[in-house]
Amino acid sequence: MNRIAVLCLAISSFMAAQQQMSLLDCEEAFQKNNLQLLAEQYNINMADADILQAKIWELPQLSGQFNAYNPEGKKFFDVGHSKGAGITQLIYMGGKKKNEIAFAKSNKELAQLQFSQLLVDLKTQLHSAYFNLYYEKLKLENTDKQLGYMNDLLNAYRVQSAKGNVSLKDAVRLQSLVIQLNHDKLEINKNILEFEQNLKVLTGISEDIEPLMSEAEAKEALAVQPFGEEEELKSKALENNADYRYNLKLIDNSKLYAQWQKSLNIPDLNLGAAWDQAGGTFHNEANLTLGIPLPLWKANQGNVEKANYAIQQNQKNADFQKLTLETKVQSAYKTWKAQYNQLLDIKTTDLQNMDLVYNGMVTNFRKGNVNLIEFTDFMDSYRETALQIYDMKNEIMQSAEQLNQLVQTKIFY
Repeated sequence: MNRIAVLCLAISSFMAAQQQMSLLDCEEAFQKNNLQLLAEQYNINMADADILQAKIWELPQLSGQFNAYNPEGKKFFDVGHSKGAGITQLIYMGGKKKNEIAFAKSNKELAQLQFSQLLVDLKTQLHSAYFNLYYEKLKLENTDKQLGYMNDLLNAYRVQSAKGNVSLKDAVRLQSLVIQLNHDKLEINKNILEFEQNLKVLTGISEDIEPLMSEAEAKEALAVQPFGEEEELKSKALENNADYRYNLKLIDNSKLYAQWQKSLNIPDLNLGAAWDQAGGTFHNEANLTLGIPLPLWKANQGNVEKANYAIQQNQKNADFQKLTLETKVQSAYKTWKAQYNQLLDIKTTDLQNMDLVYNGMVTNFRKGNVNLIEFTDFMDSYRETALQIYDMKNEIMQSAEQLNQLVQTKIFY
């Protein structure tokens, strides 16, 4: 009874350490918990603060004037007979504030596009890790099935070899196949740990995630195809790709910056009012004050030229990004299509026949209808083919995710 209780406790602890989640569950956790995404959101908030700051004017300046020494009355700080006060306000000319605010608003749009691109990139990483983990788990299940039978067979051959009933070389032949299967299992487990770690970071969930996807759902995901041919996908990517739109927006942003820098060449006006008790022509004199820098040269011309060069630079960068995006879409589409057609060539009956032949070989070997060499050759071939088929399916999903990442709109139906 104690052993049963311990076993049940161990199983329940293992299940508690794992969390079965569908891809949609992972997406919801990702949007709620991903720290990188939450941190990026603050860039938009900071851009809002920059807009607020751009709207704020300089504070008015208040000044006072008091007598320090009266030579006629030989009196220090004769404040009662001589004092004055004034107030001035800087008035922005040439639309400086309007241009600064427009530039700040453009910066917010850039921050929003950066956030959108990060969201797409991280979601692609999430999908990629999820499908990687799903197919690695299937590979592990298949490898464990083979190992279970081969280990039992190897142990039986060792016993018979010790008794002299079978040759040692037969046991060694089986041993080499078991070693290869164990090596496969080790590599698969290493991959599983890596993908589980990626999912934990992306979703913010500390437990190991067990992909919750039925065989029918997996087949449906593999069967979908992109709507439209290569040129249409390129067009959709140019319309929706946030990274490319960011580079286009950067051109407009640099134009607004150049316009702001040009307006800084226009002198600002200092407007004010002053009162003087006895220092002017009249007693208790009230005056209007005006001040403006002399526009003898363009004080901000260097920054204007720099801003104009930035416009040209951003235009070239946008052209480069367009070419890069179109090339990537073309490559991703061709890769997906080649992998899809490759799997399509393998009929469902062929896959079913593989398992049928596997079970038949095991049964016939037990009955003595198949010799050891034929059996081990088949098992080695089956081992490699099974892993390759899982990899082929996974590669289709990875290519589809890459295409989604580039086009950034629904294309698979």
